[in-house]
Amino acid sequence: MPARTIANQIAFRYRQVDSASGVTRQTAKRLAEFLGVDETQVIHRALRELVVKVLPQYEADDGPLTAAQVAQIKKRSVQGGKRSVRSSLFDVESM
Repeated sequence: MPARTIANQIAFRYRQVDSASGVTRQTAKRLAEFLGVDETQVIHRALRELVVKVLPQYEADDGPLTAAQVAQIKKRSVQGGKRSVRSSLFDVESM
């Protein structure tokens, strides 16, 4: 783990009351106890969940496919005829 420096730390202040924009230290302690981690880990886990919820989890693409790309996909894919997929996960006859 890298050494901690002042440059990679922030001041974190708990709120006086729980609200949509923050929590009290008492709430953070209760959550930490419930999860079996320390308060710092609670903050990291909450931030990680927010990252997954808010930020894109993939690189932006180049936009819509061009007509040439669509034509190439159609050329390479099997066209026409009825196709089906059979799965052995479920016994269809007994349903």
